[in-house]
Amino acid sequence: MAESQLLDLIYVFVFLMVGVCTALGPFVLSNLVNPRSVLKTTLDPYECGMDIFGDARDIRFHVSYYLYALIFVAFAVDILFLFPVAAAYHLVSGAHGIIVLFIFVFVLSLTVVYPWAKGVFTWPKRKKIS
Repeated sequence: MAESQLLDLIYVFVFLMVGVCTALGPFVLSNLVNPRSVLKTTLDPYECGMDIFGDARDIRFHVSYYLYALIFVAFAVDILFLFPVAAAYHLVSGAHGIIVLFIFVFVLSLTVVYPWAKGVFTWPKRKKIS
């Protein structure tokens, strides 16, 4: 009995050591292969292969860009939730399943209707600089 318990403890210890090595391995490996000297251009952000000009703090985006990003996230969440509904659709009875699906899609469509009613999809007129 003592030998099997000792063998079980050895298995647990080996499993834990493999887990720790798997977690710390990428950190150790990246420190071994990374370059020791850092050039100034290495710290610059990548701008599609073009030289950087100006300062990033000079750029101000209109709030509608952020609203479009939030609507995109809402669509992504909608699609994320529609996959399980489509996968489990065959498990539900006919009329009940269709009614539940329409209610679900209606609630998800409100994430588009509400911003549309608030006027998010209309771009503001740009002021011409003379």
